[in-house]
Amino acid sequence: MKNSYVWAVLGVIVFFTPFFLFDSVYNVYNQWNTVNPISLAFLKFAILATFGEVLGLRIKTGKYIVSGFGLLPRAIIWGFYGMWIAAAMGIFRSGVPAFMDKFAVFHGMAEAMGGGFSAMKLLGAFFISVMMNTSFAPVFMTLHKITDTHIVNHEGKVSCLWKPIPVKKIITTLNWDVQWNFVFKKTIPLFWIPAHTLTFILPTNFQVLFAAILGVVLGLILSIAVIKSK
Repeated sequence: MKNSYVWAVLGVIVFFTPFFLFDSVYNVYNQWNTVNPISLAFLKFAILATFGEVLGLRIKTGKYIVSGFGLLPRAIIWGFYGMWIAAAMGIFRSGVPAFMDKFAVFHGMAEAMGGGFSAMKLLGAFFISVMMNTSFAPVFMTLHKITDTHIVNHEGKVSCLWKPIPVKKIITTLNWDVQWNFVFKKTIPLFWIPAHTLTFILPTNFQVLFAAILGVVLGLILSIAVIKSK
């Protein structure tokens, strides 16, 4: 393993260690997550998902930062995506079990989602993940690709954040072969549905954090998609 990767791994360990070693840090996190989870979601994704893109850049170019990458605009946009994702997770987490509860065979699912691990909770988490990843996720992934392209087209300058995004122009130039056959067709059923099933089994206050950590993986996946498109 190259030294740069070692430092990246050590950085991740240092970042998360205080949450496990110090009760005060963990308590602050829980309190903030209870009072204003949306603002915390902004920070989680701005930091972790952007880190995933930096790792992806390393895979593509051999460097963590290159001219035109746009670290700051990417982090800001990821922050707003994090708020959107947190809201979507809350809606699916509440709505899907409530709907499935109407069927006799799944009766008790809504209650099971608030308790400890059980077969019904696992099934509920799976249903939530399937619904979220077959409806919300494709829209999010496409929008992320559009904003990512917009940043690149403006050479990573912060000014791209307040310039109109030419959605029609960008969306018609996307590599839909890779977007469909790899990003949608392979990563959603083979990775995201199982990963988010695990997400919704976790305690509620850790679900968005875990989703943000998965954002690191998303950065790597999108980098692989770029490599495949070339």
